[in-house]
Amino acid sequence: MIKRIILFVVSIFVFIAGCMFYGVIINLRENTLAEEMRSHNITDLKNPIIRISRKNYTLGLYEGDSILVKNFRAVFGRNSQPKRLADDKATPFGEYEVCDIDQNSIYYKFYKINYPNLKDLTDAKNRGTISKEDFESLRYQSDLNQSPKADSRLGGDIGIHGLGRLNFLFKNLPFVFNWTDGSIAISNESIDELSPIIQKGTKVIIGE
Repeated sequence: MIKRIILFVVSIFVFIAGCMFYGVIINLRENTLAEEMRSHNITDLKNPIIRISRKNYTLGLYEGDSILVKNFRAVFGRNSQPKRLADDKATPFGEYEVCDIDQNSIYYKFYKINYPNLKDLTDAKNRGTISKEDFESLRYQSDLNQSPKADSRLGGDIGIHGLGRLNFLFKNLPFVFNWTDGSIAISNESIDELSPIIQKGTKVIIGE
């Protein structure tokens, strides 16, 4: 009996180690952002746009509306539906922009987006999710280009962040699964590549 347990534990360990090794090989073969820019004859990104695809598990860095410079592997909120309420563990869909940057986040670095924006607020008011008073208060923050507070009925503190201390484990998994509370997570190395490019006001488009 003990021998069977030991064999089972060893087989699990070998499986996990094999998955990690395969993930490391995949990551080693990935071109850096600098290499991708050279391949597109781009020396400077004048109009960077982030386009995120939940279906493809990717965060794409674009120059303007049409030139894909590089795709980064990304994961999202555990809830696959569009975000509508605080604590629903969902990632919002729509057009946003970076409104705040935290270089010392628990998840390494955090680029907050302006969810809920005016469209989110209008949709929520029309559904009856928020009152007219809440709508006016949140819209006032939006009009002032303030980063939305996280304590509203619609939630907040949504953005793009790294993997933090679990970076080596999660970035080398050869499969993807959604685990965040609604934000978009990419590896710490990917965040470092994007850091010189993403600024306050950078457009972030999140699609299905």
